[in-house]
Amino acid sequence: MAAVSMTVNGKAVTADVDPRTLLVQFLREHLRLTGTHVGCDTSQCGACVVHLNGIAVKSCTTLALQADGGSVLTIEGLAAADGPLHPMQEAFREHHGLQCGFCTPGMVMTAVDMVRRKGNELDEQTIRHELDGNLCRCTGYHNIVKAIAAGAKAMKGRAA
Repeated sequence: MAAVSMTVNGKAVTADVDPRTLLVQFLREHLRLTGTHVGCDTSQCGACVVHLNGIAVKSCTTLALQADGGSVLTIEGLAAADGPLHPMQEAFREHHGLQCGFCTPGMVMTAVDMVRRKGNELDEQTIRHELDGNLCRCTGYHNIVKAIAAGAKAMKGRAA
């Protein structure tokens, strides 16, 4: 076993884990933060995207020990529990950027990172290119692209 300590959604957490424990397993099984989904276990689908030290990572191929001493943000921590939705979450709701919802947490976390890296004025081509590695089996992406463009604009002036 190995000791791991990190901040998750603003709260300090410490645990003893098998060194092979993936970050997604740590979040879901140890911390019961089940908004981060496991889809493919191979970094192909993007359902497991979280932010590690402010950067989007696929938690199904990141070891929990790699996050030791770091800061992790999951979909559960994107907006305050007692507050309004994050602008990107609201945009997904408003523009019907989801159907079954399985890919949505990873899509939203990827989109927030996209805004951090690319800015608030995102065109369709950029969004579609940046979504490479995030799979949705339901929507055909049209409304996801609209939601991300709207969410990016709504995030203007707000720290990503």
